[in-house]
Amino acid sequence: MITVTGASAQEKTLLKRVAEAALSRMGAEDAALDLSFVGRERIRALNASLRGVDRVTDVLSFPTIEKVVLPLKKGNYPFDVDPDSGKVYLGSIVICRARAKEQSVEYGHSLERELSYLTVHGVLHLLSFDHIEERDKVKMRAAEEKILSALGIGRD
Repeated sequence: MITVTGASAQEKTLLKRVAEAALSRMGAEDAALDLSFVGRERIRALNASLRGVDRVTDVLSFPTIEKVVLPLKKGNYPFDVDPDSGKVYLGSIVICRARAKEQSVEYGHSLERELSYLTVHGVLHLLSFDHIEERDKVKMRAAEEKILSALGIGRD
C-alpha cells in the first residue's frame, strides 16, 4: 500500500504508479510506504534536525528497515509487516514540491518528471540504496533510469 499526502489527485495517481513500478522492478512488490509533500521550511527543519544540514533539500527518505535484502520476502521482516495491508512497511519519503519545481526548471524537464524521479530516488533509499560511494551511486542512477524508462518517463 502506498499512501500519498499533500498532492493533487493527478499527482497521487502518477506517483503511486511510479512507486509501485519502482517496487515491482526491484523485487519488492510486498512493500508499503508513505509519500508526503511539504513546504520549504518543513523540509529544511527536517533536514537540520535529522541530518544536521540546515538547508532546503528536494527529498528525504526515512527507512524503517536498516538493510533490505532484495527480492523482498515478507518472512524476512515479520515485525515490519503492516497489519492493515499485509505488506512490509519500508518507511516514508518526504518531497519538497517547491524545490522539485526549481529543479525541473534547472534540468529542463517537466515537474511531473522531477516528482517521478524524486519518488523513485526515495523508494531506492528505502530499499537500502545510497549514493555516498561512487560505485553505489552508479548502481543507484542505473536503477533510477531503468525504472523511469520502463514507465516512459524521459527527460523531455
